[in-house]
Amino acid sequence: MTSPIRFFHQGRTVEVAGVHPTRSVLDWLREDAHCTGTKEGCNEGDCGACTVVVGELAEGVVGGLKLQTINACIQFLPTLHGKALFTVEDLKSGLLNDGGKTRDARRHDKHPVQCLHPVQQAMVDCHGSQCGFCTPGFVMSLWSSYEHHRAAGSVPTRQQLADDLSGNLCRCTGYRPILDAGQRMFDLPPMQLDTQTVVQALTQLQREGGFDYAAVRDGRTDHFHAPKTLDDLAALRERKPQARLLAGSTDIGLWVNKQFRDVGDLIYIGDVAELKTVEARGDTLHIGAGASLEDAWRALAQRAPSLTDVWLRFASPPIRHAGTMGGNVANGSPIGDSPPVLMALDAQIVLRRGTQLRRLPLTDFYVDYMKNELAPGEFVQGLEVPLAALQRQVRAYKISKRFDCDISALCGGFALALDGDVVKEVRLAFGGMAGIVKRAAKAEAALIGQPWTQASVNAAKQALADDFQPLSDMRASAAYRLQVAQNLIQRLWLETRTTDALPADATSVWSVMPHDVLPAAAQAVQGA
Repeated sequence: MTSPIRFFHQGRTVEVAGVHPTRSVLDWLREDAHCTGTKEGCNEGDCGACTVVVGELAEGVVGGLKLQTINACIQFLPTLHGKALFTVEDLKSGLLNDGGKTRDARRHDKHPVQCLHPVQQAMVDCHGSQCGFCTPGFVMSLWSSYEHHRAAGSVPTRQQLADDLSGNLCRCTGYRPILDAGQRMFDLPPMQLDTQTVVQALTQLQREGGFDYAAVRDGRTDHFHAPKTLDDLAALRERKPQARLLAGSTDIGLWVNKQFRDVGDLIYIGDVAELKTVEARGDTLHIGAGASLEDAWRALAQRAPSLTDVWLRFASPPIRHAGTMGGNVANGSPIGDSPPVLMALDAQIVLRRGTQLRRLPLTDFYVDYMKNELAPGEFVQGLEVPLAALQRQVRAYKISKRFDCDISALCGGFALALDGDVVKEVRLAFGGMAGIVKRAAKAEAALIGQPWTQASVNAAKQALADDFQPLSDMRASAAYRLQVAQNLIQRLWLETRTTDALPADATSVWSVMPHDVLPAAAQAVQGA
């Protein structure tokens, strides 16, 4: 039996039926709800013009809510079921209060006007908008940061604001005045979300069991299934092996928007709490297949801080909030950033079909370009990373044309263990160098048991040409990819050699502009 999509929007519970399961949140906002503040720019989750905030029930976050920015253009509307949707229009709604204070907000002609939210007022004061097309997206990212920091009683650094805004692109104003506004908004009289009203509404929306939605298009009924338990997911997947598994729609959303693909029935894993677990289990770090990229990378970076840069350079905050590491691995893209790092850490992938589990080294999961070892009716349940691997010298290097919010030309994940000055263990995994992500077996063999010297590194770099014959495409030529991959092995040696290793300030600009994100990591993996 199917039900309408029900979610909280603009102070009330909204029910939607009859729209196709792949209708985007952005299209619904602009065409059905007539909330046109949210803009369409790239329609593929890159530019941030469509940034909105989604709220879910969660204890100890922002007044009982977990608030996260997402890209409305690639999120399918049924994924909002049981959640709250906030857009730029909400910043003037009755859901916000200023603690009983009245601010003077009058035009030059003395006619009273509705006062702006501190985020918006700061953008005005700091000249943070010119054409204004990207402004609603920036405002919503800033609003999310504002709510989180107000709830925590903190004020972000300028670099933290830059990280929060790394998924929002501006082509005319420039980022300096927008960052000025991000700092300025905390100096203005406060105005915060009335979380109690939202929490009450979401509590009333919660129901036992999963959510099933269906709609007819072109004479065919397409289904959206959202089970709530792992067992229900396994049974549904076994019963409908041809259905498409959906997590954050950060890839499938583009199939629909850009390739106009027919994805058929969908099985959404985003409501399965058991799949969102990130915790230490014995001698491994378990990452559930439904855990967000943000939570998964945070857990890895907490244990190996050298992974912080690749974490924050992975796509953007809205993408990392919606997408999952399990999905990034299962997708099998040869330029995915998670698999090279996980391979370097000797990760295993946990697969499930019905009640049966099996584990594979991630290095054995990929068969060929976009092909893997998944059997019909099987799905990725999680990833397991040996905690001991995180004690090695771990590095990850992402090479892309744009520093933030860009797809890799290639990505290297490395792990090194030395016995004195001799290489005891080494893992060199690359994405973007072949049709699949894989380890550089011959380069590794050239290093194991050898002194960690320039001569050994030169031998590994030469062997790398036998490991890979990369292709040329729009992101990089084959020659460039091979040369850069060899240079990354050189960089690994420069950073980890036993004498005169390069300090952080010689290899990363972030040594003088720290991200300051790891303290929050302890909260995300508390008890792990």
